[in-house]
Amino acid sequence: MDATTQLQTVFHLTGKRPEGPLEPIDGHSLRPALMARYRGLDRLRYDFPIVLIEPAPGEPFVRSLTEIVNELALETAPAGPAGEALRKQLLHVERDIRRALAAGTRGRLSELWASAVARLTADTEPELAEVLEHAGESLSVEGELIDCDETMPARLFTHAWQVMQREKLERTRADIDELIVRLSDILRADFVRSAAGREPERLKASIGAKQQGLFNFDVMASLLSHGAPTSGLPDSRRRRIESALSVLRTQRFFPALHVAASGPDVEPYQFNFDTCRTVQQAFQERLPHMAELVKAMSIAELESDGSYDEARHDAFFDRFDESALSAKDMEVFPDYCVCLRNRPTAAAADANLLALLSSGIPVKVLVETDDILQESAIGQGDFAFGVRNVQLASLAVGLTETFVLQSVSSNLVQLREQVRRGLSVPAPALFSVYTPAAAYPGDLQRYLVSAAAMQSRAFPAFSYDPSAGADLASRFSLEDNPQPDCDWPLAEFAYADAALQRVKVELAFTLADFVATDPRYARHFARVPHSAWSEQQLALDEWLRRPAEKLENEVPCLLAVDSADVLQRLIVDESLVKAARRCLENWHRLQELGGIHNSHAERLLARERAKWEEEKRAEIAALSTQHGTASTAAEAIVDAAPAAELEAVAEEPETEPEHSPDEAWIETIRCSTCNECTQINDKMFAYNENKQAELIDVAAGTYRQLVEAAESCQLSIIHPGKPINPDEPGLDELLERAKPFL
Repeated sequence: MDATTQLQTVFHLTGKRPEGPLEPIDGHSLRPALMARYRGLDRLRYDFPIVLIEPAPGEPFVRSLTEIVNELALETAPAGPAGEALRKQLLHVERDIRRALAAGTRGRLSELWASAVARLTADTEPELAEVLEHAGESLSVEGELIDCDETMPARLFTHAWQVMQREKLERTRADIDELIVRLSDILRADFVRSAAGREPERLKASIGAKQQGLFNFDVMASLLSHGAPTSGLPDSRRRRIESALSVLRTQRFFPALHVAASGPDVEPYQFNFDTCRTVQQAFQERLPHMAELVKAMSIAELESDGSYDEARHDAFFDRFDESALSAKDMEVFPDYCVCLRNRPTAAAADANLLALLSSGIPVKVLVETDDILQESAIGQGDFAFGVRNVQLASLAVGLTETFVLQSVSSNLVQLREQVRRGLSVPAPALFSVYTPAAAYPGDLQRYLVSAAAMQSRAFPAFSYDPSAGADLASRFSLEDNPQPDCDWPLAEFAYADAALQRVKVELAFTLADFVATDPRYARHFARVPHSAWSEQQLALDEWLRRPAEKLENEVPCLLAVDSADVLQRLIVDESLVKAARRCLENWHRLQELGGIHNSHAERLLARERAKWEEEKRAEIAALSTQHGTASTAAEAIVDAAPAAELEAVAEEPETEPEHSPDEAWIETIRCSTCNECTQINDKMFAYNENKQAELIDVAAGTYRQLVEAAESCQLSIIHPGKPINPDEPGLDELLERAKPFL
């Protein structure tokens, strides 16, 4: 090991940077190489800003500005050059609005559109301003515009909850108003038939003021008293109706849609809280009133239909209280909303939340966390990244009947249908969201920070919907993550080398890349001068794939770019490597829940394949022993076989052809479908119809990839042979590593 490699190894193992060529990364404004192209979000069209909409039932409650402008351009811009010019102007307005929001401007879409048009057309012809103003008036939606800042998730969540509750309120309040009218009509009709209802003053009050002089109400009262029915409502029924009517008018769960229908001094209940304990207290206090309202509505329906039977119903309603409320009764009432920002991590706080979610209370909880990178209090500098957040959502999944959605703030718009689903299910729901703090220490926009958290698997997205089906495959989904089948998302990265030649490589975005965006953890990296770059510096994802015995002089690293977009290589210390490994293990557990690379299924498949192969070998051996040769055995079987099977039985058993040690090949029949080789290069390796790997094009990759695939193969069935490119760098070392597999 040379001196330079030794210094790099010392830093990797200890996190201490010895004197020498390694440099600190502080002050270099570094960012992961894959994020080099995202320096000015205001110049890009993406999911933000968003518009919070007051929608019709079933329509989206939030839409992105980009989506709205695209729709506007399709509707207003004609075909041809004139239409293209208008489309460009609309995009200028969109960009101006995005910049204004990034600078702190707030407002509704129509207001910000008008301001943007005024700024852009101040020095142009008035015709353009008129056209763009008219386009703004053609916008199909209206609402408040918000950017991807620290307040966005709570505002979006609360807005969506209010939209869903408004739909429920309108339905139930309409039913209550109808019952009030029907019960009032019963009492009014009974009063009109009573002696008090036929008094002259009562009759006069029932006639309009202009017509009152046309009648003698004393005579009218005398005439109406003859032949009038003498029996009215029974006292018990009148009291029952009046009691139900009083409850319907004074209930506080569903405020009146119209002021005239409101009862006197009735203040509606609030359902938006900021702690779990207050939700539980409010729910317990309101339970008797919930039972009272359900009872009143049931009695009102029976009375208005004339189907109330005292002999049957009195005993039931006399005993009706909160213990008699059913799940269907509870669904009528509004859901409770709780927004927890930077919640305490004490066990008592977690217990309150989990107790609330398991209580059956119809509560929707948003838990926001603004920091998922914490140093452990145990040990020296070990990460406890995202533990409290990922475990919280996983524990909630264990409650089985709780809807769970975990994601990052930048991804919420794409998940709006899952958000709607979680807010509409008649069950508790937990929404766990990572929202970078307002005072995030790095220079990245919060949208990029949150997106990087999901890309790096530090805060993966998943959903669990108990109402989607009876099994885990129906309920659990990882589909919202980038490349959910892979350990880390992979993307192509192009750069110019020292000879100014274009080079393309495939990079993985790992936890270490995410940590590199946070200056607080710069000490876990060391910058390698370009003169000290070597093949012993392995990409972190490759480092994690290799077994420990295959890592002798190598050190893990990642690629980054500085403020001038110059490519840099960073050594990663051991504590961060451990954190990345834990992050990957957690991701693997989520993959198994989502049915991806399920270890039980893969183990069963390998066991069944081995059993099948053993049975076939035994059959062949038995036939060979009995008849001497495979052909004699085939002839004996042919004599007794049906005609349709003759050709298949007579065939010689397939055997693997002999291969030269210089030739690269793979024992396909023994493949266990572990995905290791296809993840290294899916153009060199691919699965056949039996889901077993084949070497389809040895020229589609490098000899290094062949050797790495052989080393990572669990069954050692990949034989790399000799390199086909004699000029490939590092062949001496690669040939030495390939010897065990030739």
